[in-house]
Amino acid sequence: MILQYLIGEFELEVNNTRKLLTMVPEKDLGYKPSEISWTMGQLAQHIATIYYWYVGTLTKDVYDMATDSLERGAPDDINATLALFESNVEKARTALKSLTAERLQDNWTMKAGEKVILGPMPRGIVLRGFLFNHIYHHRGELIVYLRATGNKVPGLYGPTYEESRKN
Repeated sequence: MILQYLIGEFELEVNNTRKLLTMVPEKDLGYKPSEISWTMGQLAQHIATIYYWYVGTLTKDVYDMATDSLERGAPDDINATLALFESNVEKARTALKSLTAERLQDNWTMKAGEKVILGPMPRGIVLRGFLFNHIYHHRGELIVYLRATGNKVPGLYGPTYEESRKN
């Protein structure tokens, strides 16, 4: 039953992520709110990239980022980021649908070579905390970037402030 809920949340939030990424205008991809921040294009690309991590998280007990070949595309091309997002969502969906409730309890570790980055911890916690919540966190940042540049923000969980004021 828990897997059905996780898959349902995944599908709902993929649609919300898609709505948000499609609002990113090409003209503002270079915007960054501070010197230490990512550009809007880099942030959008990072969100699209997180979906790729589902495969290593859900199909391997130890995910070594140093041995993985991650395709990112160009952060200054929103169409490339959207294509990356769609491709990674399909990979994530396949990995998520192959998961069993028992595998949610297995310990999982993320490494970069010999350095442990995350874990070991139960895969179910990683799925919610590292994958789902990670995306939500960065979507919130992207909403701030969009607002700061005067762009529209889509309603993800109901109407936006601007949409609610039209009545």
